[in-house]
Order: sequence, then C-alpha cells, then structure tokens
Amino acid sequence: MASKAAVTLISKEEYAPPKQSGPVGTTDVRIVTPSEYREAAVSLARAFEHDPTSRYPLYTKDMEEYSDEYKYQLHASILECLVYAYTLSGLVTTVGPDYASVALISPPGTSIDDWVTIFRSGFWRLYFKLSGEGSKRFFNEFLPLLHDTKQSVMGDRDNDSYYLVYLGTKPGEEGKGYGKALIEHMTRQADAEGRACYLESSAVKNNGMYERRGFRMKRKIYLSRGEVPIPIDIMVREPANPAKSSGTATTVTTNQTGSFALTVDMEGLTGVNGGSSATV
Repeated sequence: MASKAAVTLISKEEYAPPKQSGPVGTTDVRIVTPSEYREAAVSLARAFEHDPTSRYPLYTKDMEEYSDEYKYQLHASILECLVYAYTLSGLVTTVGPDYASVALISPPGTSIDDWVTIFRSGFWRLYFKLSGEGSKRFFNEFLPLLHDTKQSVMGDRDNDSYYLVYLGTKPGEEGKGYGKALIEHMTRQADAEGRACYLESSAVKNNGMYERRGFRMKRKIYLSRGEVPIPIDIMVREPANPAKSSGTATTVTTNQTGSFALTVDMEGLTGVNGGSSATV
C-alpha cells in the first residue's frame, strides 16, 4: 500500500472536475451533506434492492422466517450506515431530482477505518442485526474479499487511486445520463491528477457503460458461502494523463473518504478497508 505520509489537503470545494456541456453533465453534480444522508440512502437502497450482493447477507437459511419487508429494512439500514459514514468522513455525490443517482467515492490517500466514524455511523450495530450466517457472509467474507482483491489488483497504487465504492440510480431514473455524470465527475478529477480509478461491478449489464468510459476488466471474484456463487467483476480505468501523477495522496479535509468495512472475530471488531459493488 502506498505511504500516507505525504498528503495534499484539499477542500470539498476544490473537488470540482472540469465543466462539461450537455443535458446532464458534471456541472449538475453536487456533494451530499450529512443532513441529507437519509434521502441519499433511500435512493441507493431502492437502486440495490434486487442486487445479488446486497441480498447475499440477508437471504440466508437462518433468515427464512423473516419477511421480505424486514429484510428490506435491514438492507436500507446497511445503506444508511454507509452513506452517513461517507458524509462524515468520505465523499458522497448526487445528480438529478430527489437524489436520482448517488455515488460513494474513495479518493486517493483516504480511509474511513477510524473508530469514531465506525461508531458514529452505527455500522458496528449491523453485526448484531444480521443473522449468524448473514454476519459471516457480510463481515467475514464479503468485505475482506473486496479489501484483499483491491490491494492485490492495485498493488502500490492501492492508496493512490480513486475507488468508486457505490453507484446507484433508483428505479424510474435509469437511462437519463445520471450514472454517466457521476462517473465522469470522478474520472475527470482522476485524469487531472493522473490517477487510476477502481470499481467492483455486480451488474454485468453496466459493464459496457464502464468500458465506454475507459474501465477494463481485471479480475472476476465470487461470493461462495451461498448455494450459488455470486460473481463480481473488478474493473480499473487508467488515467488519460498518467505522467501527471505525483504519487502524493489526496485528502478531502472535512470529508475524508475511504473504503469502509469491518471484520468481526471472536475478539471483537477490527476495521479494514473494503467496499461494495457498483451498479447503475
């Protein structure tokens, strides 16, 4: 992992990629504040309602007695914790009416694996809300797998790249260019800095959109505790101007972003990097 010793501090206002013309462009993108986390989370929850990776820790044999409504509320709780964590110590962007599309992004050199964020977001409570099997799938398989894969794929650039942790467009708003605007909002900034971008895709139908914006498939991984393995595609976008990269980490001063995950063992909670699959 790249050293975090050399850090360039920027404000949220400075996180502003070059303007883009067109009906829906990066100029329409704005940053979500902590006071809006519930609204943004509702949008992501709807976008990921039927996503196989979102259902993975909820639809287990020891959860069969619980209703779909209960499972959806638990799913929404997971998204609320994540979105709130990123508004506190990360970067959340949105575009379109009523949070039509929302992205959670981890800029280079950042992390939200601090105990203050973990506890303030309430993420730790999920361990006690999920079933036994659900907790194992989410905390001991899903999050560590994403963390380890990102480190393996990115190598020395793991701490010097942009990570699209979540990207979701709620039902009824697809096909309007909102997902494209959020992606390009990130990639333009990455290009300006000469840095790569990384994402996990759990929806094959979205891969073409990512590829048209420069992402290339690097690896396929699987969640394997269920009856049927669930594939996740790992994609990386190289910067348009790699020579510009200084190798210096970027930190958003009041909104530090990082991959957010927890690993739970018999001795308690341990913070690790990780993330969630992207979909639009």
